[in-house]
Amino acid sequence: MPWVARVGRPLRLGTRASALATSQSEWVADRLRAAGHEVELVLVRTEGDVSRASLSEIGGTGVFASALRDALREGRIDLAVHSLKDIPTTPEPGLVIAAVPEREDPRDALVARDGLTLAQLPPGSVVGTGSPRRAAQLARTRPDLVVRDIRGNVGTRIDLVRTGELDAVVLACAGLARLGRLDEATERIDLATMLPAPGQGALAVECRDGDAPLQDHGVDAGITDADLARLLAEVLEHAPTRAAVTAERAVLARLEAGCTAPVGALATFVPGAGHVHGIPGALGADPDATDLDVPPLTLSVFVALQDLPQRQELTGTDPVHLGRTLADDLLNRLDPRTVRPDAAATGPGSPNTGV
Repeated sequence: MPWVARVGRPLRLGTRASALATSQSEWVADRLRAAGHEVELVLVRTEGDVSRASLSEIGGTGVFASALRDALREGRIDLAVHSLKDIPTTPEPGLVIAAVPEREDPRDALVARDGLTLAQLPPGSVVGTGSPRRAAQLARTRPDLVVRDIRGNVGTRIDLVRTGELDAVVLACAGLARLGRLDEATERIDLATMLPAPGQGALAVECRDGDAPLQDHGVDAGITDADLARLLAEVLEHAPTRAAVTAERAVLARLEAGCTAPVGALATFVPGAGHVHGIPGALGADPDATDLDVPPLTLSVFVALQDLPQRQELTGTDPVHLGRTLADDLLNRLDPRTVRPDAAATGPGSPNTGV
């Protein structure tokens, strides 16, 4: 193991302490170990783990990432694993998202009493979620339901259904899968009903940017931060996932919205359109950078702007331009009643609008 021999210790992987966070961090660590690199997990407590207030009250955007990023800058850890949907879209000075592994199922899931689906919940049923995005789409699909704001880990939320306090909760399929609890979902909600958060189901593996030597207690290890970033990309990067989430996050960035905003987005590749080639930089220090050869992507977006829910699609081959173009179109059409069904398309594709 050349890294251990040269550094003199395992790679220190920072993670939040929750069961879900440690599960997905162990997934990353296992892949690095399989490639011959020793890894140890370092638990880092974040404000989002400590506070019981709603995400919108404690700042939302970046609340789960800031403590991990502080630990990276201070040299207490060498790399960090985040849920990509929790990371702000603005570049973080001195850090780089070196790898985006292959995505889990991005859909949302319903866990309901008596095995009910969303369509089968009786009027007046109480559904729990801490996500304004989910709440807005539930209100659009089932305005007869009562949506309650909740916090807590996956187990805590499911227990609210088991004890009868709630009729159902909405959770991410990816989180349930990583915890081995996907069989408790009574429905994987169709994408036509509910779009996920931008980046949902994907992980981000972050490390320090630049060519400074990797440090261990002030002793030069002979390996640079850039070496580690290359290693993470070689072992973990999944270019199609990177391209898709880059388009989704470009929407958020253009709307200047955070992870708690009522915005859903999912980019999927047009079937049979080819493969993604290259290593991108769109999630790194330069948000405009992209070194990808990308086949056509269809980007679907839901927004609740000015209490007027809108859903729209656009197809294109440049992930950043695609996300920005669709966001601009949404901003220019705040009132869906003004949208003409035969409106001419701008940018790399044709939009399909609908409420």
